[in-house]
Amino acid sequence: MTLKNDHYTYRVTWLEEDGEYVGLCAEFPSLSWLAHNPEAALKGIRQVVADVVNDMKESGEEPPKALASRRFSGKFMVRVPPEVHKKLALEAAENGVSLNRLASLKLAG
Repeated sequence: MTLKNDHYTYRVTWLEEDGEYVGLCAEFPSLSWLAHNPEAALKGIRQVVADVVNDMKESGEEPPKALASRRFSGKFMVRVPPEVHKKLALEAAENGVSLNRLASLKLAG
């Protein structure tokens, strides 16, 4: 059984050590599916996710919300050692930008 309106985030990549493709789902990081071609890897992981979601629903658990359906505020906290904080603050001041702007530029790059 497949999921209706499946909006989960899937990725297929080659695993050199296994000589196969692996299908992955970002919302279910512990799940994977190996196959000899990318299409089968995608089909396999989508089926595994559908089975897990159905099992979760049957047991009263709430499946994770798809990343595509989530709203992001644009804010998150990052903890760094004091020396790194000082170095970044100095770099921001020298470049005439806020620390938030500097961090955003570095993360985007």
